[in-house]
Amino acid sequence: MVPSSHPCMRKNFLHSIKIQMAIIAGVVLLSGNFIFAGEMIVYNEPVRPKEQKDVLLLKCEPIPVVRVGFIGVGMRGINAVKRFTHLEGIEIKAFCDMEQYNLDGAQLVLSEANLPKAYEYTGNENSWKKLCERDDIDLVYICTDWRTHTPMSVYAMEQGKHVAVEVPAAMTIDECWQLVNTAEKTRRHCMMLENCCYDFFEMATLNMAQQGLFGEIVHVEGAYIHDLRSLNFNERLSEESSYNPGLTPGQGDKQKRPGLSGYYDFWRLKYNQEHNGNAYPTHGLGPVCQILNIHRGDKMDYLVSMSSDQFGMSNYAKDRYGEDSPEAKQVYKMGDMNTTMIKTAKGKTIMIQHDVTSPRPYSRIHTISGTKGFAGKYPTMQLAFEPNAHHSLSKEACDSVVNAYEFPFVTKIKEQAKKVGGHGGMDFIMDYRLIYCLRNGLPLDQDVYDAAEWSCLVELTEVSVRNNSAPVKIPDFTRGAWNKLTGLKLAE
Repeated sequence: MVPSSHPCMRKNFLHSIKIQMAIIAGVVLLSGNFIFAGEMIVYNEPVRPKEQKDVLLLKCEPIPVVRVGFIGVGMRGINAVKRFTHLEGIEIKAFCDMEQYNLDGAQLVLSEANLPKAYEYTGNENSWKKLCERDDIDLVYICTDWRTHTPMSVYAMEQGKHVAVEVPAAMTIDECWQLVNTAEKTRRHCMMLENCCYDFFEMATLNMAQQGLFGEIVHVEGAYIHDLRSLNFNERLSEESSYNPGLTPGQGDKQKRPGLSGYYDFWRLKYNQEHNGNAYPTHGLGPVCQILNIHRGDKMDYLVSMSSDQFGMSNYAKDRYGEDSPEAKQVYKMGDMNTTMIKTAKGKTIMIQHDVTSPRPYSRIHTISGTKGFAGKYPTMQLAFEPNAHHSLSKEACDSVVNAYEFPFVTKIKEQAKKVGGHGGMDFIMDYRLIYCLRNGLPLDQDVYDAAEWSCLVELTEVSVRNNSAPVKIPDFTRGAWNKLTGLKLAE
């Protein structure tokens, strides 16, 4: 029986019924608490403990020589070790990995660079804790699988270490809050790596945006479109494979890695089996969030997300392993293409896409559309400005503008970055900036709020997709301080 017709009682009753019906319909969140506000799914935002304050523009004591420990020296980690051998003002103190051949490869990199051998930690899944506990390490550099990023980052900060962690930094809203609260409590830096903010075009367009070339920015786009089907299945890689870094083919049996797998313990494949949404939003999201000054004058307000059905993994498995193979019969929940739309507090829109199971050319999109101009990177670089923005500039003119708007630190190390490599040099620039800021006691270019904001889409998109693209409120990880700053300023 419906209670009294009093408006307040009826409203509460209908609200209760809506929540119950939603739960019955499958609104099951991965973590955290939520309510329905109208048609919006809203997460609970924990109050900041009294003893904590925000870490916006956090400055820590300068570290003249940054002592580094690497957790995970496989696919991504070994390349990071290589890049670090070209940096000044660092010491590589320790490595941790589950596989001895990865440790051997990392030690070989040090040997070839005439650097001392690093301490090694291996043997069990908790060996990394001993590395974090060392008193001769300032920075813990984490290159492991997604599942371990937050626990390792939290523990390292609790041991007084700064953290640089691969993407995504967190997989759930609860993990995002863990990172934020730990960084605020310990006053340690937590920066998310491989965020693509340091690619040359992305850097130049950030400077253009800050100088007003695009006018008022209205809409931006980013993506991670990258065919990873073979790596998902952990297929054997040849000694010459680009995913076999650190070891030189043909220099002895010790350096050969037969049966090398793409992802340890099939961790990426397992995620595709169990989840749906945008599992890897950060590559495309990071650069455009910086351009929109997210939590530096604006904030992401809410999102809606939609995924196609899954076709790519099943078809690939049938073609590769046969229709009756376990790989082909496996159910994969992850839709091939996920598209997410985000509205900001100041009325801007963001489109983010994710597709790693289709035979498509690589693309991060990176599009900026404003009242005075436009920029786009894929499939070809484009710049267009008023009064003739209907046509893009010539390649020569585009190159000239991009060069003119390089940040000074990019110009300084550009040639070295291209030689050292890492996604064409952007990874080396990222490492350079991280170490530069730590050595000089400056705020990092990306803080823990960036890590949480860009990573939170992993869970939020899944929740939206699961509930027929319902709008989901994006938590304010700054807890009200998002408009305290007036734009992103890279420390000098």
